[in-house]
Amino acid sequence: DSASVSFVPPSQQGVPGAASVVPANVTTDVQAIADTVTAVDQKSGAAADAQPNLPVANTTVTAVDGQVVTNGTSVDPLSSRDLSFSKRTVPGYTQVFSGTGTGPNDRDASIEGTAYLTYTLVNNATYNIDDCLTFCNKVDGCVFVNLYYEFNNALLDWVFSEHSNLKCAAYGDIHSAAEKTNGGGQQLEPLPHGLTYIQQSSGWAANTLDNPSDPSGYQLVFGPTNGANNAPGYMGFAFIDKYDVDACAALCNTRGSDRVGGACQYFNIWRALVNGVPTTYTCSFYYLVADASTAVNYGQGDLQVTYSRGYKRLSLAVDGGFEGYTCGGDDFCYDASSSTWKGLSPAGGSLDASIFHYAPYARTGSSVGLLGSASGVDNLIGTLLPAQHLNTVAGQQYSITFFTNTLYAGTDAEASAQVTLEWNGTPVRNISLGYADWTYYETTVTANGNDNFALYGGSAPAWIFIDDVYVWAL
Repeated sequence: DSASVSFVPPSQQGVPGAASVVPANVTTDVQAIADTVTAVDQKSGAAADAQPNLPVANTTVTAVDGQVVTNGTSVDPLSSRDLSFSKRTVPGYTQVFSGTGTGPNDRDASIEGTAYLTYTLVNNATYNIDDCLTFCNKVDGCVFVNLYYEFNNALLDWVFSEHSNLKCAAYGDIHSAAEKTNGGGQQLEPLPHGLTYIQQSSGWAANTLDNPSDPSGYQLVFGPTNGANNAPGYMGFAFIDKYDVDACAALCNTRGSDRVGGACQYFNIWRALVNGVPTTYTCSFYYLVADASTAVNYGQGDLQVTYSRGYKRLSLAVDGGFEGYTCGGDDFCYDASSSTWKGLSPAGGSLDASIFHYAPYARTGSSVGLLGSASGVDNLIGTLLPAQHLNTVAGQQYSITFFTNTLYAGTDAEASAQVTLEWNGTPVRNISLGYADWTYYETTVTANGNDNFALYGGSAPAWIFIDDVYVWAL
């Protein structure tokens, strides 16, 4: 009878047959990020042949884990992305730099900078600042405009319906006169017409920057500050072409899992200035949630960290680490259920699913779930499930993730260990675990709304410890 075993069961505070090996957590690769900053070029502006009033393009990835992406990959926006901004009045801008004039020999240059969004043509009967600022108010994410005349461009003069050469280029970041580097010089009209040239290029910045709304499924942890995280649980980084917290969240959601730490649970977004000039926007990803205490990377050399914010991913599974169950001061206790989890045993079973508060059994923290009779008195299968249904949205996909450990009773006894994931009463995945240290699993499901899941298995002595159970929106 497999229930008649010589092992000291978990309920008697037995010692696992083998100690769990905890790999070292990797911290932020600050040097790789700094090196890649110097390799990317995200500067752009309103091209001479571009149509006006194009919609703002999706955010683009320009580098991943130190590798520059030649043809940037567009980031699909989050399904519930909030593109609303608190709009400013036209007086809510300050002139950053002025133009050089409109005399016959005056020449100027337009901005080539990061986070270019789109442009429009405003009436050139006057130097139409108000219409340009009004345009910025209507463009999602616009905080800066560059207003300038562009001459010898037939598209502006004759083709585009505005018939105006007064360009108003919108940006998602604030730029300076040092970034006026596009002086024209293109032959867009047949000879004897001259080359394109720029006059009266001025820049206008919003007096206040909009605080971005939290991405769907995330919560702001800290920021903005001028320090980026240097934290454990680091998974890698990506550069994007504008400051876009929704894009960072989407990249975190789709980031491949780490074999040690599992899914991405946190990202840190920040802007890189090099010699005071906006250069790129970093998303660093972590499987551990960080906070402001590790936001101590302020830059190095000519690189300066600005607008750093941290966001943690929100799990729909309440208390996925079982830490809500404690012993009131003692370091060892167990029960069939807690306020957030239920352990169910079949008829005739005893504690075939339970929650323990005992740090040596847990992957993280001090509490953990257990499948298999805690006292070893039967070999029946137990079920662990959340005490409350999930606040899911019908039709949306979710990822259920968890870790299992089957070292407790040794190789032979644990060889048959297996766990089944159930979604709304239907088995969706059966996993043969065997004898193994903490191992990560993830499964994608589609919600009906107000859903629930359960994990069942653990025929003692093939005990299964379960920890860090999360349900992430995708």
